[in-house]
Amino acid sequence: MPPKPKEKSKLAAAAAPAPAVAIEDLFTSLNRHIQRSEFDLAVKVSDQALGFIKLRKAYHRAYCFYRQNRLDEALETLKGQEGNFANMLLQSQILFRLGKMDACVDIFQKLQKSKIDSLEINLVAGLVSAGRASEVQGTLDSLRVKPTSSFELAYNVACSLIERNLYKDAEQLLLSSRRIGQETLVEENLADDDIELELAPIAVQLAYVQQIIGRTQEAFESYSGIIKKNLADESSLAVSISNLIALKGPKDVSDGLRKLDKLIEKGEAPLTFQLARGLDLKLSLKQREAIYVNRLLLLVHSNKLDQARELASALPGMFPNSVMPVLLQAAVHVRENKANKAEELLWQFANKYPDKSKVILLARAQVAAAAGHPQIAAESLLKIPDIQHKPATVATLVSLKERAGDIDGADAVLESAIRWWSNAMTEDNKLDVIMQEAASFKLRHGKKDEAARLYEELVKSHGSIEALVGLIQTAAHTDIEKAESYEKQLKPIPGLKGIDVESLEKTSGAKHTEKGPTAGIAEAYEPKNKEKTKKKRKRKPKYPKGFDPANPGPPPDPERWLPKRERSSYRPKRKDKRAAQIRGSQGAVVKEADSNVNPKSTQAASSKGNSQNTSTAHSKPSSKSRKKSRN
Repeated sequence: MPPKPKEKSKLAAAAAPAPAVAIEDLFTSLNRHIQRSEFDLAVKVSDQALGFIKLRKAYHRAYCFYRQNRLDEALETLKGQEGNFANMLLQSQILFRLGKMDACVDIFQKLQKSKIDSLEINLVAGLVSAGRASEVQGTLDSLRVKPTSSFELAYNVACSLIERNLYKDAEQLLLSSRRIGQETLVEENLADDDIELELAPIAVQLAYVQQIIGRTQEAFESYSGIIKKNLADESSLAVSISNLIALKGPKDVSDGLRKLDKLIEKGEAPLTFQLARGLDLKLSLKQREAIYVNRLLLLVHSNKLDQARELASALPGMFPNSVMPVLLQAAVHVRENKANKAEELLWQFANKYPDKSKVILLARAQVAAAAGHPQIAAESLLKIPDIQHKPATVATLVSLKERAGDIDGADAVLESAIRWWSNAMTEDNKLDVIMQEAASFKLRHGKKDEAARLYEELVKSHGSIEALVGLIQTAAHTDIEKAESYEKQLKPIPGLKGIDVESLEKTSGAKHTEKGPTAGIAEAYEPKNKEKTKKKRKRKPKYPKGFDPANPGPPPDPERWLPKRERSSYRPKRKDKRAAQIRGSQGAVVKEADSNVNPKSTQAASSKGNSQNTSTAHSKPSSKSRKKSRN
């Protein structure tokens, strides 16, 4: 998620000429009266200020609406007003914040002849945000402005290069932008922290470029440093957090959720969410969507499906022109093992919005294939006409049709692809690849004549050795003469002059080898006069000292290394069955036969045995004095 291009607001500089009483003086007086509790005077000044705002041809009124983010009211207020520079510039800023980039760019282009400072910065920002990054260089040429004339312009031009996937050029221009910005801000006597705060968007954009081109460790360190220092504006900090979470993926989910929870808060109405600290006004639509998407994915990874379902239900209303909300809703259904519901949701969206259906149908095909619904997956792919001829799509469709048992349907897919590539006028023609796979498919399903026809066409048109081998193997079942005629086109195997059929029948076949396709054949037909390999000399075994191999004695016990309990000769000790069994209630004591025993000492020993279970385990009384107690 790259930061959005910078726009440099010059509304105050383009305002209308100052009246007799400046609006700033009125607000200063209003503030002074309120602090002194002179409320009657404060009301009079307020009425005077309101009258002045109404009198000034609605410009200041629209500007107040703009600052309060009441953008529709601000735009409505400017309608019908004269098209002076101030009104047009304010209108362009309102349109930019509303996301109506084309209308915003049209106004900036009308203002090109005016002498407004930094107009090119806002114009380039509007072009990039409108998806017209390819027009940036032409616009700069017409204005005769270099990208490095200011660090803001260099930053915006770098954003246009990123939109065109020119990441290396963008990185170099961002480095130049940072250098120019440091020099400019030092000349303005800004403190170091203020300079770092001003250049934070450039640092975030550099980290994003590093992330895109695969230098993830550098990007990780850059994002972490920006977040740790906390010397960045709110929008740059939010983008850094979101990008860092995307970079880490499902790792450390709890930390990612904790950081995003600080950026997202629930609205007053049910199923509504908003970004904290006014980020809705500072971030572009794409950036805001990326933050919500990252949070929902983390909720899914952490199995917080109730919260994920709630957020997924709110996203379609927040981003109605995006396909991401419906994809996330389907992802939640899949996580809940409701693949059928996900397939139905995606199918309904694809039928309702055909112009956005491609990615939706691809997602439906993936969900259906993973859920074991090959026919639904194939149906989804067949609804995307511009990918039907591509080898990857053809292979996937054939595999899905085979899994579904629709052999004729798979055959039709291959025939359609062959017809498309036969008529295609492209340099990178894939006809031979498709025909080879089609012949293999037909041979696999018993259509030998059709397979032989395709192999023969490949041999005649492309001279493929693989097709020649396939043709010989296929024709051997249907037309032996044709197989023998094409067999003569095979090159002889190096080192093999002739084949003795009788000796070949007596052998057990070629040995398996990893050295190449002909190594096994060469070993199977080795000449007889080849020298035999030398056998290794057998060494006499070494015996223990004093051992006589002639009189070895009884063999050692094979179970000598096993524990005694696991040996077959092991017999457990018999339990003492002569001990008297205790009958009666719990706690009853059976008197000993020996009358010499002291009753008090017996009771004390019994009490001790109850309190310490292991106290009697140290002595081994005789079988006559042992008692078996029932607990």
